[in-house]
Amino acid sequence: MRQGKVFYQEHFAGIVTETNDSDFTYEYDPEYIQKFPNQFITFSMPVSEKVYRENRLFPFFEGLIPEGWLLEIASESWKINKNDRMGLLLACCKNCIGAVSVEPINSEENE
Repeated sequence: MRQGKVFYQEHFAGIVTETNDSDFTYEYDPEYIQKFPNQFITFSMPVSEKVYRENRLFPFFEGLIPEGWLLEIASESWKINKNDRMGLLLACCKNCIGAVSVEPINSEENE
């Protein structure tokens, strides 16, 4: 299972997860829901207590991953297959352009 902390600006918003079954979930942080009930990360995932589920990486997060020549550089530099979308999201999206960023959660942090 791989996970990333999702930030909206400097605020921790929630966690995106790739499960061991290669499904994906996104869950807003309860504190974020309380403080920022109208500050969603994307229109397709309004702030809610519900857990969003998909059988592939959410299109919003796909949009954060580099494309073209920048994807080539990222893939080669970090030795990540271009089809490993969660791996690319966790490696490349800590300092992306825009209000949303994703930081990897090390497996040790989960234990």
